[in-house]
Amino acid sequence: MSKAIRIHANGGPEVLTYEDSDPGRPGSGQILIRHTAIGLNFIDVYHRTGLYPPPGGFPLVPGSEAAGVVLEVGQDVDWLKPGDRIAYATNVGGAYAEQRVIAASQVVKVPDGISDEQAAAMMLKGMTAEYLLRRTFKVKAGDTILFHAAAGGVGLILGQWARYLGATVIGTASSADKIELAKAHGFDHVINYKEQDFVAGVAAITGGGKCDVVYDSVGNDTFPASLDCLKPLGMFVSFGQSSGSIPPFSMSLLAQKGSLFATRPTLFVYNAKREDLEASAAALFEVVLSGAVEIKINQRYALKDAGKAHSDLEGRRTTGTTILIP
Repeated sequence: MSKAIRIHANGGPEVLTYEDSDPGRPGSGQILIRHTAIGLNFIDVYHRTGLYPPPGGFPLVPGSEAAGVVLEVGQDVDWLKPGDRIAYATNVGGAYAEQRVIAASQVVKVPDGISDEQAAAMMLKGMTAEYLLRRTFKVKAGDTILFHAAAGGVGLILGQWARYLGATVIGTASSADKIELAKAHGFDHVINYKEQDFVAGVAAITGGGKCDVVYDSVGNDTFPASLDCLKPLGMFVSFGQSSGSIPPFSMSLLAQKGSLFATRPTLFVYNAKREDLEASAAALFEVVLSGAVEIKINQRYALKDAGKAHSDLEGRRTTGTTILIP
C-alpha cells in the first residue's frame, strides 16, 4: 500500500500523520506517478496552520512540488508514457505521497542533465524566481534589487539568476552562515538584519541611490521599511508572508514614498495557461543546464519525518532547498 502524509485539522507539525493511501487509477487527462523526491515549501506550512485555506478541504495531503516517474496514463494523454520523468508545481496539494494521480496538464517532462532531486527542489521555487525576475519586474543589466530572506530556497536561485542577468543583488539574512551562503549564490551584498537596519544598509551600499525593485516574502517584519529602500517609481513585490501578513495600509503611502508601484503576485496566476507553464519551466531548465544557476539540496528528510522538516523550516533551522524522500 502506498503511503502519504495527511492533515485532518489545522495545527502544528504534529498534525502531519503518515498513513496508508491508495492513489487510485488515472482518469481521462490524468496520469499516475510514483514520486522520487518531494519539495518542501513555506506554502505547505501555511496550509497546515490554516493561514491559507487547505486546497480541497480536509483531509489534506499537503505539498506543492515533486518529481517522479509516470506509472500509468489515462485516456487522452498522448504525450506521456510509463517511464517518463516528470516534475510539477501545483496549488492543489497532494505531493506528500509515494504515489498520486494528477492532471497531465500540470506536469512537465524533466530533461536529461537534471536529476529528480534537483527537479523536485526547484520547480516551485525556480519558477517563482522566473516570473519575479522576468515578468513581474523585468530585471536587466544595471538594475539594483533587494531580496529579503536571501538564504531561502527562492533566494538562492533568484540571486544566481539575477546576477546572470547583470543586476546588482542585495539581500538580507539573519546570521553569518546565511550571509556567506547567499554570497556564494549570486548576492553581491548581504545585510544582517538582526544587527543592522536594512534600510540604512541599502542606502550605504547604493550611495543613497536605492533599489529598482524589492522582492519581499517576509511580510509583516519588513514592511513598510521595504518601501524606504526603493527609488522613486520603484516596485515593491510582496510574494509571501513568513513573518505574518502585511497590515492594511493607505495607498497614499505609495505616493509619499516616491510614487511607488506595489503588487502581490502568485505563481499559479502567472502560470495558469499551459503555454506560460511550459515557457517558465523551459527557462528554468535552460538556466540550470547552462550552469548559471546551481541547484543544491541542503536538507533531506524521509517523507515520514515531514513533521520534523516543518518544525525546522519554521524555526529557521534550514537554509536553501529541502526535499522529502518517499
